[in-house]
Amino acid sequence: MEQAPGTSRAAAFRESNPGSAVELPYEGFDTFLKREIADVEDVAGADAAVLGAPYDGAVSNRPGTRYGPRALRRASGWLAYLSGYKGGLTNVRTGREVDFGALELVDCGDVPVFPMDRETTAESISAHVATVADQGVMPVLLGGDHYCTFPSFRGFAEGSDHETVGLVQIDAHTDTVAESAVLGEHFHGSSTHHIAESPHTDYEHVSQVGIRGYESPGFFEFAEESGLSLFTVRDIETRGIRDVVREAITDAAADADAVYVTFDIDSVDPSVAPGTGTPEPGGLSASQALTVMETLGEHDSVGAVDLMEVSPPLDPTDNTSRLGAYLLTTLLEQQFA
Repeated sequence: MEQAPGTSRAAAFRESNPGSAVELPYEGFDTFLKREIADVEDVAGADAAVLGAPYDGAVSNRPGTRYGPRALRRASGWLAYLSGYKGGLTNVRTGREVDFGALELVDCGDVPVFPMDRETTAESISAHVATVADQGVMPVLLGGDHYCTFPSFRGFAEGSDHETVGLVQIDAHTDTVAESAVLGEHFHGSSTHHIAESPHTDYEHVSQVGIRGYESPGFFEFAEESGLSLFTVRDIETRGIRDVVREAITDAAADADAVYVTFDIDSVDPSVAPGTGTPEPGGLSASQALTVMETLGEHDSVGAVDLMEVSPPLDPTDNTSRLGAYLLTTLLEQQFA
């Protein structure tokens, strides 16, 4: 191998071996889509900025979602690798041409979390999401348990200075519990309640898609009286997923300045995505879940997104984190690529 004067052996090797410019999915640092690491204070000019919230101190069942952000980043490396060595990709589902290397996306790492201090953790999430939003950049939050959505939503609304923000929640559960005798007022089953009670929105600007399983007595009466736009799994089976999601985003966006999208991975059937703490049978298929993100990504009101409740220890196959990475990438592709 010839080495030019003043050139290191490593530089000479890279120059003579073009394949070394392609980072394999299992090499390097685990950032989302292998994108550049950025300080949360300096993301202006990007389309979106990824932050992790490795916190599961508010779960009601099985822990493990603290490992979700790392797993989602690692799983996304496959798509970055394919796009890198092929010079872009064709999404066969949508027919779109996309080059993930050209996507203006940065990864700000994980926000500081405090395992024994939910309140300080929530303040941290809000502050970091608000800092991204204040720069006109879409926050992309990797959870973490679903309680993290409440401070993230609050941070987005405050940072972007939006008066009203709609919420589209893809979930098996409604998370509308006001208070639990066992778990208190703040846990992952209360996040939507706190969002709807915040100054930034109300239930008339909340749409929920994929709800199933069991809720409290009188739940349907509550949904009707509160103005909640509720779309159960039975609605999806009857009407089709794309039609339901289009109505959900339209309802949430009506008279709102922007829409926050939260996707709980337990909305997907546990036969497909078992790595989550509170699985419910009869959920979305992987194809339906991807269609959800394709459809939401087409709507220009979407200003922030999160992916919650991936618990890698409960899925040794990594299928849950892989699907989660594809879901986020699908929405980003539709929005920006």
